[in-house]
Amino acid sequence: MREPTFLILTALAEGPRHGYGILQEVAELSGGRVRLLTGTLYTALDRLTAEGMVTLDREAVVDGRLRRYFRLTEAGRAAVTAETARLRDLATAAERRLGTARRSVRPA
Repeated sequence: MREPTFLILTALAEGPRHGYGILQEVAELSGGRVRLLTGTLYTALDRLTAEGMVTLDREAVVDGRLRRYFRLTEAGRAAVTAETARLRDLATAAERRLGTARRSVRPA
């Protein structure tokens, strides 16, 4: 799974968000490193909707502008959960090889 996809799905893990909210959450999750363009986000949301990972939750007009709210589906939740486990396993393997894995403290 590509990082932007992972971040979009993660941004939706706590509940439905509109496009701008997703953009903000992705930036926050990545520490400002990933900043998606609006067109890129909606292209990804269209793809993720077609793949059954997200769905349109509702639409609302706010200040005269249409906001579309998206939510994670069960398939999307399963995908981000699996990717999280995969990334954790990779990080653990890297830490072991680098000798930086936390070692358990043994009582004296």
